[in-house]
Amino acid sequence: GRGSLKTRLQGRLVLGIMGWMKPSGILNTMLKRGPYKLTLKQLKAASSGMDLGPLRPCMPERLFTRDRKLHLVLIGRRHVRSNNIWLHNSRRLIKGPRRDRLMIHPEDAERFGIAEGGTVEISSRVGKLVTEAEITEEVMPGVVSLPHGWGHNVDGVRLETAREAGGVNTNVLTDDARLDGLTGNAALNGVPVSVAAVSR
Repeated sequence: GRGSLKTRLQGRLVLGIMGWMKPSGILNTMLKRGPYKLTLKQLKAASSGMDLGPLRPCMPERLFTRDRKLHLVLIGRRHVRSNNIWLHNSRRLIKGPRRDRLMIHPEDAERFGIAEGGTVEISSRVGKLVTEAEITEEVMPGVVSLPHGWGHNVDGVRLETAREAGGVNTNVLTDDARLDGLTGNAALNGVPVSVAAVSR
């Protein structure tokens, strides 16, 4: 309808403007356009927090996609038995099959000649890693997923069990030139990479 078209056009206009705004300006705009009509100044002044009342549903009205559905790609992951790095020095929790494997969709695996458990090289603009492949439909085509928190076998690490476990460190692939536009933090997900099978 005309109302939904107007909403979508407004959403695209806002996204276009946000492209050249500073992160603080983007956040301030989002707060003012939100259901509570706040400003960043008001939020900073409330050092003890603000009670905004119970949560209220706002979907799908606030979705600006044509089909009013969320389009998400999740590529980061962690395992329950290795919640980040602090559990990797426990031999009981670190034992078992290798868990720092690259998840890749079957279509991409076939396209690149990658077999289940095969050795793959992942390359970004800044670095390369070599690990095993895990072929699964749990990731979308065009997306690969590598768990973080591994790669302790480097100089200076004093956690003996974690050093023995080894693994690959996803930070090697993190591009220092890519930042999250809203927060200014390092973009640890969505890093462009290329993947190739390694003959051994």
